[in-house]
Amino acid sequence: MAIAEWRQQLKLGEVSARELIDHQLARIAAVDPSLHAYLDVTADRARADANRIDEARAAGESLPPLAGVPLAIKDNLCTKGIRTTCSSRMLENFVPPYESTVTERLWQAGAVLLGKTNLDEFAMGSSTETSAFGATSNPWDLSRVPGGSSGGSAAAVASGECMAALGSDTGGSIRQPASFCGVVGLKPTYGRVSRWGLVAFASSLDQVGPFTTNVADAAELLQVIAGPDPRDTTCLNVAVPDYCSAISEPLSGVRVGLISECFEQNGLDSQVKASVLAAAEQLQSLGAELVEVSCPRFSDGIATYYVIAPSEASANLARYDGVKYGYRAQGAKSLAAMTALSRAEGFGSEVQRRILIGTYALSAGYVDAYYKKAQQVRTLIRRDFEAAFKTVDVLLTPTSPTTAFSVGAHADDPLAMYLADLLTIPANLAGLPAISLPCGFDHAGLPIGVQLITNVLEESRLLQVAFHYEQAADVMADRPQSDLIP
Repeated sequence: MAIAEWRQQLKLGEVSARELIDHQLARIAAVDPSLHAYLDVTADRARADANRIDEARAAGESLPPLAGVPLAIKDNLCTKGIRTTCSSRMLENFVPPYESTVTERLWQAGAVLLGKTNLDEFAMGSSTETSAFGATSNPWDLSRVPGGSSGGSAAAVASGECMAALGSDTGGSIRQPASFCGVVGLKPTYGRVSRWGLVAFASSLDQVGPFTTNVADAAELLQVIAGPDPRDTTCLNVAVPDYCSAISEPLSGVRVGLISECFEQNGLDSQVKASVLAAAEQLQSLGAELVEVSCPRFSDGIATYYVIAPSEASANLARYDGVKYGYRAQGAKSLAAMTALSRAEGFGSEVQRRILIGTYALSAGYVDAYYKKAQQVRTLIRRDFEAAFKTVDVLLTPTSPTTAFSVGAHADDPLAMYLADLLTIPANLAGLPAISLPCGFDHAGLPIGVQLITNVLEESRLLQVAFHYEQAADVMADRPQSDLIP
């Protein structure tokens, strides 16, 4: 059910907020033991919030735009009084004393929290296998991963365990799992949405965005969470346009650029390539003009990212020392030993790997050769995008080189895991808005995602093109049948 449809049903009294929440909680109870999308389910709070909405409607009060909409929140966004773990032993018992800006805005808009979703530890991963509390499965095929790091949120939306969810995207952590799970995933412009209350991974790359089952719902959620925030100095102080109205604007005359480097990758699956090119042709039939463009340094994004992101992670995660909060090891004989042991026991292997890489890249004698050089390449990648947007309005690529891979397939090969984000990382490095939405299925019945990218603060255009494609292609009408996919 789309948010607009739900809003109408609630207004007319056809379905109560409590009935919807009870239905969602029953769905979680039925399917989440197989998926493990949730770390915590806030059933009592959800029922109480739903009851208040029903009472307000019965009293004739005006309801906010997301009244009764059941949401799941990635467990690296702080929720006051509710455990926020980042799927790490380091924060296993951390209960924030404050609310993140984005979740605060959602609750003010009437949304209802169903629970917190699983993720790769500290959002470092592409499969949701590095969670300290167990992996999440893909609802299309339980032997496959849901993508990461926001795999829990993507799986929850795909399986009908919530109407929508929030995730965070540092190098593709919304778009790649959206592709793997057959849902819509939106990464806004860097600074379009506040990061206050988001547990930091790489501060110059992290951005919060929604998972939904359709583009219109993504516009609805972005409308609520976007906008200036004085608590976040990186949040842009610019007005928020009417995204919900913009999506229906005519598509005629829009120029869509196909990045040639993205379709020449050695690891690009032939079924993925064919499905994405078919999506481009669908846009052309709707009145868009297709243009081949080149971003020569696009493929340098992966190497650039894996210097910058670990470097920032090394600095951000230095605060977890076993003293102020978080996990503290017992039995150490000195402060230094306690700190070292707490970090060794509290962090998983992937987080430790990235801290070590980042610390090395920032160390004396190497910072110019690695971190500074990576920042210079980042500037060149951004300039390639700027040049492309002088001739086109939207860029089109596959979201991921493959469909969802098998559980454990890359467990012993970190490089193969990193390459899963090959096509999503450049948009983060340039701070650009991007969206993934379903464009087909492979022979195994697994979803394929197409990625659209626009220039800074052009979310309206992004959503417009995505919406018209979604309406014309109607990919999910021919989806394979599954007990875990409603």
